[in-house]
Amino acid sequence: MFDHLNISEVGPLPTPHELLTALAPTPAQKRFVDQSRKTVRNILSRTDPRLLIIVGPCSIHDITAAKEYASKLLQLSKSIDETCHVVMRVYFEKPRTARGWKGLLYDPKLDQTHDIALGLHLTRKLLLDLNQMGIATAAEFLDPLSAYYFGDLVTWGCIGARTASSQIHRQMASSLLMPIAFKNATDGNVDVAVNSVISAAESHTYIGINLYGQVSSIQTQGNKDCHIVLRGGETGPNYDPESITRTLNSLVKAGLPPRLLIDCSHDNSLRRHREQLSAFRSVINQVAEGNHNICGILLESNLYEGNQAFATNPSQLKYGVSITDSCLDWDTTEHLLMWGHAHLKKYDGVIQEIPNDSHYKEESKVI
Repeated sequence: MFDHLNISEVGPLPTPHELLTALAPTPAQKRFVDQSRKTVRNILSRTDPRLLIIVGPCSIHDITAAKEYASKLLQLSKSIDETCHVVMRVYFEKPRTARGWKGLLYDPKLDQTHDIALGLHLTRKLLLDLNQMGIATAAEFLDPLSAYYFGDLVTWGCIGARTASSQIHRQMASSLLMPIAFKNATDGNVDVAVNSVISAAESHTYIGINLYGQVSSIQTQGNKDCHIVLRGGETGPNYDPESITRTLNSLVKAGLPPRLLIDCSHDNSLRRHREQLSAFRSVINQVAEGNHNICGILLESNLYEGNQAFATNPSQLKYGVSITDSCLDWDTTEHLLMWGHAHLKKYDGVIQEIPNDSHYKEESKVI
């Protein structure tokens, strides 16, 4: 049947309807996701002056460790809730530059058996458990079909630097009900992300599947809650005030709201996890000094510091240590977020005043 394709094996998977039925959210879990998304939308519109903090492991590979991290994060989030709204980074799909482990969704046993059916089950079950705990979640959507299986449980979604220019991913983002961020390209190009936000806000028609797995014509309504994330690039970091101002100018020139998030990891940390501290402090200072168009910050953090080489024997892995990008340890993360909270509290009278975007509209004229 597939003689014309270079395929060695085809394995059946459950349909989205089957998995969503087997692992259905309770009414309380549905309300929690809806409310979490509403909160993020309010932060993006600046009707809620708090910062959105997306923090957690670079990728999830150990369910037990993920739940331990979530438990710690839940307690911390209560302490800083006055200035920051915390959402846990729970990434199951990892785009690879050349090769490497592609994430829990694709290789959940960490042994290259690629049991995707199990990966889908574990992914959805963990999201349900975290929502039950009261932890809102953030995820990157890599495969356009994955959102059918767990998109209903995610508060904030992301399209990564390698796929932000993809028409397929822009179409997918236009179909999703949660706020979606597009990262600037790996070379540092921000226009790619700006164009993605414009595209994803529009209606699209494309080939996809329905909940029963049948290939279908899909028409979307467009996603008006898309925004961009600055994550640095090959030319260096872009969390400095000048880079942020240029990006805000570009957004206004394109007719988009001047709002963005800053990723303190990746090229903004020069791929050195402890450099996230400098990026985070810089962004917090910029917000405290009056840049209210910065809506949030992303951090890569795990129970323990650094990362470790991928091992096909899971028993050889250190507990709570990333197997993808290096992460901050929990104690450092806690101290950093508490510092940010205290610093914003110090300027509490300032951050409550949300200015209009006239400054950026005026500057955009000279671009």
